[in-house]
Amino acid sequence: MAFATVLLAGGPVACGAGVERDSAVADTPAVAVAKAARTSRDITSLHYRVSGTLPVKGHLEAEASMTTKPLAMSMKITAPAHLGGGVGLEIRFVDKVMYVRSDAIRAEKLRGRSWLSTAPAVWGRTGVDNQSYGVLPGQLEGTPTVQSTLLTGSKDLRLIGTETVDGVETRHYKGTVNSEGLKLGRLDRFIQLEVSDPLTMDLWTDGDGRTKQFRMRAEGNDVATGTGNGPLDLTVTFLDINQSLTIKAPPAADTTPLLGDEQEG
Repeated sequence: MAFATVLLAGGPVACGAGVERDSAVADTPAVAVAKAARTSRDITSLHYRVSGTLPVKGHLEAEASMTTKPLAMSMKITAPAHLGGGVGLEIRFVDKVMYVRSDAIRAEKLRGRSWLSTAPAVWGRTGVDNQSYGVLPGQLEGTPTVQSTLLTGSKDLRLIGTETVDGVETRHYKGTVNSEGLKLGRLDRFIQLEVSDPLTMDLWTDGDGRTKQFRMRAEGNDVATGTGNGPLDLTVTFLDINQSLTIKAPPAADTTPLLGDEQEG
């Protein structure tokens, strides 16, 4: 059975009004968004916050940290209300193993310990072949440093103005993205979001031209039925970039491996 079955339980950041700057002294929206995409490649560690609504699952709040070398991630999630009313969930990906801790995991599964583990587990790849055994929603399977670059595929980019995000003055850009015409890597990211065209994106960049925040809105698309299944509206805020960060596996003595036959059956 899927890893998620061991659990009993299965946005936007407000900103001040922007004031548009003199276009003569600013990059064009296309240049600014492309620059933010380029600088995202230089991110080696990231602390970020996610807030918003997922199709079917409803409201979600999360805070996470990630590193790129080695690729690892730690995330704490407050689960949607319909999955148990504010159930806490903590997930780590370290050395291709996923670790899960939650107050919704049945005691007999834990065998007196705090964490469950399973492998192989993959998070953050550019393609759609990540593997979190149904625990992470697809929209959170990918690294936000890549998701933030989707706006480079927009044909209607515009500067909204300047706004303060998390205490930082930013430029706010907006546009829509359609799956048609996206390059392969970004198309994979679009597909992973499980949404229909168009995807509306907002991007806030800091004084160095780096992404500070982005927001994605679209109608969810049930891949199996090809029908809408509710709105996606997620805002991701970059809190700290390229700070010293190590993500460790939980203590082995406090971890219970989930047996392979339990994953399958």
